[in-house]
Amino acid sequence: MNRSSKQTFESWVVGELFLVALLGAATALFLTNPSLRSTYELPEGRLVLDTAVVLAATIVAILAGVRFSVEGRRLDLLLAAGFFVAGLGTLAFSVAPLLGGDPQGLAEAWSALGARILAAVLIVLAPILPGRRIAARSRSLFVGIALLLLALLAIWLSLSSFGGSLMPLDSRTGGDRPFEVTVTLSVLALLALLAGLGFAIRFRNHGEDLDSWLALGATLTLFAELHYVLTPTLSSEVVSQGDFLRVLAYGVLLVGVWRAIRSAELGRAVAEERARVAREIHDGLAQYLFAISTHASMLAAGAPLETTLPKLRDAAAAAQQEARFAVLALSSASGNATFDAALRRYVDFLTADGTLAVDLEIESTLLLAPDEQIEVFRIVQEGLANVRKHAGAKSAEVWIGERAGRRIVRVRDDGTGFDGEEGEAGQGLKNMRQRAQTIDGDFSLRSQPGRGTAVEVTLRA
Repeated sequence: MNRSSKQTFESWVVGELFLVALLGAATALFLTNPSLRSTYELPEGRLVLDTAVVLAATIVAILAGVRFSVEGRRLDLLLAAGFFVAGLGTLAFSVAPLLGGDPQGLAEAWSALGARILAAVLIVLAPILPGRRIAARSRSLFVGIALLLLALLAIWLSLSSFGGSLMPLDSRTGGDRPFEVTVTLSVLALLALLAGLGFAIRFRNHGEDLDSWLALGATLTLFAELHYVLTPTLSSEVVSQGDFLRVLAYGVLLVGVWRAIRSAELGRAVAEERARVAREIHDGLAQYLFAISTHASMLAAGAPLETTLPKLRDAAAAAQQEARFAVLALSSASGNATFDAALRRYVDFLTADGTLAVDLEIESTLLLAPDEQIEVFRIVQEGLANVRKHAGAKSAEVWIGERAGRRIVRVRDDGTGFDGEEGEAGQGLKNMRQRAQTIDGDFSLRSQPGRGTAVEVTLRA
């Protein structure tokens, strides 16, 4: 673990311990004051909360499935399976009976608990099993869904066969809660604890952002299950404090998986940019190095020094400049530097030899998404490269800000200008237009011979 990852993990541990202390204090207060353990008979409210759990669990399962289809990791497959069971089990055994107008039967109530245990086991296994990648991804998803459907059906059929011999979960009518119910809920709390520890250890070892959110969600789930253990009743008609913690846990998980998807998209964009930079090095720097080698060979073969040496010097200077741009492009494609810093570094490199002056202005209040930052950087980079190579300009202006509710990127120069998009800069302008389209931006160009060129990209609101 490097220093940065260690600091991130330590900061996360402090936050996690604070959350545990806060929830622990609330649970202790809940335990020592029986009056706080009251439940609320709100069938409609319970239906709303269970529906929220279904929606959140389903979305998390879909997002985890998308990650698995892209990366093929067993971790994502188990997460998708676990949350699929959690969502479908709640829908089939808690929500559907109420929507049908019938009260939740004992078989459905125990089946809902069984589905939660199966889901928890799958989620606990996710950080424990080796992270081997699976090749047959689509097949694994379809087979997994079929097996999980069969498992849920088997749970319901086996519990339905017991009929009226099942222990009641609702003790509001008097008497103590059956020991079997307390044990089942305690098992769910234990599984949530194991999941939290597993994802915390994985976050420490791998530093993956998703693991921190999964551990946080497991912590909330743990205290939700503890509240269920302490609550005197568990019914589809009542709402308890544990229900709210459970919904909050799924909300946290939803945020974590969504962040992971966004991070994967940004990572793919960075990889594409690195590939583009590699092509530019081949097309630019490699050609200058070849020219240097050719002129050096000509000198060795006895070519006139007064004509060959200046060409060799020019090629070496051009190669040096291309190398500097390549290093900058690779560093900006790493995704480590902030958008503002990377763009200012590029302008500093571009103007270091004094042949072009660039005035860069970025409004501090402007917000750009990660994918927009990458494309805007490349648009400005492409625009200034065109100014330097083809415009014959002495100065250029780059303005990135907001006007009348529109986010605007503008590159303007005082060069020779041109009529339309013909000429050497045509391919660069096409690249800029394509990049604008990838982030739903509108591209416009204004240029006249002798009056410079202005390129403007208007981003979506």
